[in-house]
Amino acid sequence: MLSLAVTPYLISQAIDRGLRPRQVGPLVAWAGAIFVVGVANAVLGILRHRTMTKIRLDGALRTADAVMTHAVELGAALPRRITAGEVVTIGIGDVWLVARALTVTGPGVGAIVAYAVVITLLVQVSGMIALVVAGGVAVLGVVLGPLLHRLNTAGGEYRERQGRLAARLVDVLGGLRILNGLGGKEIHLRRYAAESDAVRAEGYRMGGALSWITALGDGLPVVFLGGVTWLAARLTVRGDLTVGELVAVYGYAAILVVPTWMLIFSAGDVSRGVIAARRIIAFLRLPVEEPGDGVAPGGPAVLRDPMSGVVAEPGRLTVLASARPEDAAAIIDRLGRYCETAATWGPYRIAEVAKPPVRERILVADHEADLFAGTLRDVVAGGTRAGDDAIRRAITAAVATDVAGLDHRIERDGRNLSGGQRQRVRLARALLADPEMLLAAEPTSAVDAHTEAAIAERLTAARAGRGTLLATTSPVLLDRADIVLYLVDGRVAASGTHRALLEREPGYRDLVSRTFGADDEALTAADEAR
Repeated sequence: MLSLAVTPYLISQAIDRGLRPRQVGPLVAWAGAIFVVGVANAVLGILRHRTMTKIRLDGALRTADAVMTHAVELGAALPRRITAGEVVTIGIGDVWLVARALTVTGPGVGAIVAYAVVITLLVQVSGMIALVVAGGVAVLGVVLGPLLHRLNTAGGEYRERQGRLAARLVDVLGGLRILNGLGGKEIHLRRYAAESDAVRAEGYRMGGALSWITALGDGLPVVFLGGVTWLAARLTVRGDLTVGELVAVYGYAAILVVPTWMLIFSAGDVSRGVIAARRIIAFLRLPVEEPGDGVAPGGPAVLRDPMSGVVAEPGRLTVLASARPEDAAAIIDRLGRYCETAATWGPYRIAEVAKPPVRERILVADHEADLFAGTLRDVVAGGTRAGDDAIRRAITAAVATDVAGLDHRIERDGRNLSGGQRQRVRLARALLADPEMLLAAEPTSAVDAHTEAAIAERLTAARAGRGTLLATTSPVLLDRADIVLYLVDGRVAASGTHRALLEREPGYRDLVSRTFGADDEALTAADEAR
């Protein structure tokens, strides 16, 4: 930028000291200086492009690395904090918007320096022209300021809608096979199309502001150049400026088009980059679970959640019944140490216990946990070294024998399985792990009544002597529980056996009846399962 800014000055000196007085020596000297500065400008331009490219790529990769590192640190808590679509949008779109904003660092600073140098040189030529140039820059800022604010506002809304749309797309793609079977694909397609139209409309709004910024960025400097040149020409006619100074003023004004253009478009890039950076920072601020370094109980111990009053004892089947599934799921997350928690494990706060024994001995069986591609044997065995006999017993206990043999190939996320089969494969995987305490939410929500009754019978047998905490309103499972904890607004309102709660708790009775139509029918199914 400095080499661009001083070039008009060198040209004016070549004219006034060499060309007009016909002095060959000074003309050659100043022309040589112009040539040297031109070569330097070309070399610096190449270096600037290389440097800005390096900054952009380095910034993008560092940001992407920070996002991926934090995602890994969040681990299983990630899907509980943010949607997959939002993570994709952050990792691809936002990262590169931030990188593009970093690219303006060099040209942006250079543009400001160029303005300062040109104004200083113009003051030596004409204070009036220097004042006009400085005023023109101020007018440009006043005109573009509201447009940049509008771009920032529209960009924020566009980014919000874009994230929600990406989340819906990921959800639809993940459940496409189920939607095909249930016939709900067209409904979700219409919903996605409606949200896509809203995103497009917001994009047009943002594009409108950006188009005005682009038009003014290209047009106003040219108008500004014409005005300054006209003023300098009048001063030259009056004899206030030399021909060389007129050429210099024109050169200065023409050169200012470049930094003006860079500042305008840098402002747009920075505006969008700030919006993206806020989303990235919000993601990076998601709290990571502290690893803890405390000791774990020496043997099976009671899990307690003081926030809800839930107690899960070793060797017992405890079932949470709640009208709001999210309340029960939150309790399981706290007991499993997947969020900030005051829960205790025996005499110790579980948040202070070292993480490895917690993960080894307490298993949260998420009903939406990922299924990796591989054979049924590999999917169920996971990281264990269980033999085929143990794997078959777990599959039988989960009533998943209809999936096929152990060598049956399962696609990623179980896309070639039905919803009920995926749920039972996940349950088989949890049963094979045989944790000291198993925590699961709605483990039979995707199966029919007869399969559910079979699962209830085999699950209680497979977990005999082990602690199990389930969240469900299934009468079949409730009737087999050692103790049922009835939740109201996320807290234990009553406890007892399923049949005792049916007799003395109207709210519990209404909950079970509302979910399954009639508790008598559900109890009959449970009795048949016995």
